[in-house]
Amino acid sequence: MKYYIIAGEASGDLLGAYLIKSIKKQDVESDFRCWGGDLMEAQGGEIIKHYNELAFMGFWEVAKNLRTILNNIAVCKVDILLYEPDVMILIDYPGFNLRIAEFAKEQNIRVVYYVSPQIWAWKKKRVYKIIRDVDTMITILPFEKDFYAKYNYKAHYVGHPLLDVVNDEIEKDDWQTFKTNYNLDDRPVIALLPGSRRQELQRMLPVMVQMAEHFPEYQFVMSKVKGQPLALYQSHIKDKQITLVEGDTYSLLHHAKAAIVTSGTATLETALWNVPQVVCYKGSFISYLIARAVVGKHLKYISLVNLILDKPAVMELIQYEYNLKRVKEEFVKIVSDNQIIEEIKSDYQQLKHILGDAGASDNAAKLIVEHDIR
Repeated sequence: MKYYIIAGEASGDLLGAYLIKSIKKQDVESDFRCWGGDLMEAQGGEIIKHYNELAFMGFWEVAKNLRTILNNIAVCKVDILLYEPDVMILIDYPGFNLRIAEFAKEQNIRVVYYVSPQIWAWKKKRVYKIIRDVDTMITILPFEKDFYAKYNYKAHYVGHPLLDVVNDEIEKDDWQTFKTNYNLDDRPVIALLPGSRRQELQRMLPVMVQMAEHFPEYQFVMSKVKGQPLALYQSHIKDKQITLVEGDTYSLLHHAKAAIVTSGTATLETALWNVPQVVCYKGSFISYLIARAVVGKHLKYISLVNLILDKPAVMELIQYEYNLKRVKEEFVKIVSDNQIIEEIKSDYQQLKHILGDAGASDNAAKLIVEHDIR
């Protein structure tokens, strides 16, 4: 079959790559055309647009780039018609993908949504668009299936594909190899995960890079996204003692004592590697006000770790709380307070129990290939 897959950011590219790999095992004649990134391309997907051209973060940022977004939607629709896929697979990225779902449905193309939009957090009315336009909803968070059931819509919970990724990566290089590869010394490593999109990097980097000046007893290693220019990172790092690691985040987490992480999929990845973390987020002023008004009344937390556990397992520093003073305060706790460290790691074990076993990618592929619709 012919599969058209759309992922709008780095996390979607990772999950899409694993899904392609699983589909290929079950459909030997599969062909893939994608909006995604390097990982999906490495699995054989033909990339039409890279996610770096698609990822706009926040309400204000989307409004400013609306013309580009609408043009991308138009290009995508034409490309779908030319490719004539058997299945559309949409990975999160709801502002774009729900429009494409409606279009694909009009063209009698089967629509699969893999990784549900977080409509349980805000814009719940989108559920009616999903019911209308999406043939198969595949969820990766345990509570999402029950959410859809309230609307008499069957969703399929397959487990979280990050467990597949972590299991594949569990035999990482030893400390000596990692240290040599990145010219590190013997001080404990602190992972800095500032995000993948340009807008969030510009907001998150300034505070993160200052940490290296205040804690010389640690060496700070930052995960760099392949699609973002080195100059963007260097313009903030300047002469600070921070090592950049590109495309090797799991090795970094494998050897990290603690981490400072921008809210997103990386918070869950950090938890699955059992690394104590402080979760941070900062958007534009306008986007923050809108998010607080719209999302705040529905959600107590922003990190996936806390959302899944429904408790404040890891500290979240949001908007004005994300400043050097507060990050330093919370950082000291996760590297030196043994009670807090043990509590976090205990919560991580509970998280892993809730998420279940690996195999989500294969489970999702089976649903897609075998046409299990609703």
